[in-house]
Amino acid sequence: MISVNTNQGAMVALQTLNRTNDQMDKTQNAIATGLKVASAKDNGALFAIANKMRSDVSAYDRVRESADRATAILDTGIAAGESIMELLNEMKGKALAGTQAGNSASAQSALDADFVQLRNQIVSIVENATFDGANMIRNFQANGTTANTLNDAISMGDAAGGNNITIAGAGMQLRATTAAVAVGEIMRFGQDQGIATTGAATTAVGLVNTTIDNLGTRLATWGAGAKRLDVHRTFVGKLQDALNNGIGAIVDADLAKESAKLQALQVKQQLGVQALSIANSSSQTALSLFR
Repeated sequence: MISVNTNQGAMVALQTLNRTNDQMDKTQNAIATGLKVASAKDNGALFAIANKMRSDVSAYDRVRESADRATAILDTGIAAGESIMELLNEMKGKALAGTQAGNSASAQSALDADFVQLRNQIVSIVENATFDGANMIRNFQANGTTANTLNDAISMGDAAGGNNITIAGAGMQLRATTAAVAVGEIMRFGQDQGIATTGAATTAVGLVNTTIDNLGTRLATWGAGAKRLDVHRTFVGKLQDALNNGIGAIVDADLAKESAKLQALQVKQQLGVQALSIANSSSQTALSLFR
């Protein structure tokens, strides 16, 4: 039926053209952003999944920073422990020389002076082995008697802030007196330990040997802890890569596909415009009926 009031063909052509324009808008947006899911309007479920994964990737940046800080604290403790080990080895030599029967008073005094200087250097190392306010080896205040908080090297384990990795600290500070040294402490002698006599030197040899054994065990434990933090940091990096790949698979646009689709839609749009023009001109045929 020919009608000047209702043009069904034009309405159908206009609807088709509008759908084509909508598809073109989506395709152009995908090309411009590189995303097939750029907002919740595109696909609510996928958008929510990708957003959660992005938040995890960002959170793992903080986990890596936490691991870096824990590593720095632990490295500081290890460096201090190794320096103390060197001093202990020298102290052992001085103490052993002090056990020699027949040492002159001046020689014994000189050995004792060297021993005391090395002992005091341990105190200095312990006080300065601090990173960002954390000290893994200082368990007493400067007077060697009042308890002080012993810091651990702690790294977050996951994006939820759980499964922490903790490398326990170990006190290496000297107490005020040797007699006050506790059984579980690494340092087996106190701030008053000397080798002024052969008897004191003999005692010092035993205490220094025990200290060397204790410290060696602790350094081995810390070395394993450092390796654990390194492995964890590497794992977190790989996990972030896997998450980013997963996000890309969900929301990234296939630009080759979108480019081909755009060209097809452009042709379709032109055809739609032409079809609408033809449909609009159909009402002109009514005039020819009255000629």
